Amino acid sequence: MIRFIILFGFAYLFLHLHLTGDISKYINMRYGYLSFSMIFVIGAMAIYQIVKWNKEGSKQHASVEKEIFGHDHSHENNSWWKKTVTYLLVVFPLITGLFLPIATLDSNIVRAKGFHFAEIDNDKDQYANHQILKPDTSQYYESSTYKKMLESDMEKYSKPDRLYLDDDNYLRALEAVYNYPGNFDNKKLSIMGFVYHGDSLEHNQLFLFRFGIIHCIADAGVFGMMVQFPQNVTYKDDTWIRAEGQLSETYYQPFKQTIPVLKVTKWHQMEKPKSPYVYRKY
Repeated sequence: MIRFIILFGFAYLFLHLHLTGDISKYINMRYGYLSFSMIFVIGAMAIYQIVKWNKEGSKQHASVEKEIFGHDHSHENNSWWKKTVTYLLVVFPLITGLFLPIATLDSNIVRAKGFHFAEIDNDKDQYANHQILKPDTSQYYESSTYKKMLESDMEKYSKPDRLYLDDDNYLRALEAVYNYPGNFDNKKLSIMGFVYHGDSLEHNQLFLFRFGIIHCIADAGVFGMMVQFPQNVTYKDDTWIRAEGQLSETYYQPFKQTIPVLKVTKWHQMEKPKSPYVYRKY
């Protein structure tokens, strides 16, 4: 019976996440069908457990008692506590998923992980790399395939007179901008994101970021660019802004390299979007 309750709970949790749309805060929805299919898999396992429990009746009840309370004296010295710990470990993510509110990533995460360009080491686990500012998906592709993709994106996003970054093109367009800055020089660009105040900025400068998910929340990075206003601004961290202007480049001392900067001509403050994350499109 305990196994049925746990399995039913996980099936309900996955169903709840999909119905509310909160599943998108954990994974790239390109893989949503996998988590959705787990509802049926886990549900079938739960049904099997309840049918099995009903068939075995009192025998199954006695077996559960032995598992939980260690009434099987031949194993009570080393078995009951192991099973109890196992059940607690399994139930913990279920309880937290059902009863704790879902928090979205914000500037506190950027501050905690450190604001710097991470060096990509292909010999390390790809999920251990914390990407910041500049999207880099080279580790997910074979080198020649990645190069062709970048060139194709550069052609696609550099042709229009005005590049509008939205949920669909945010990561791919930004990656093209960072890899081919010369092709986007003086191009009009519109970007939306939350405010983050990095080091060594002027009073009219700040960063606009969005958290991007490649596969799941474990590989999430914070991506965006420096924006420079025509006047001093006093926006606080995590304020959401849509800014439009012309792309240029500037040398950013903390990174010791030249990065794109948007020289803003129009902007407005906005509410935090319902879906604050962006996802890698393939």
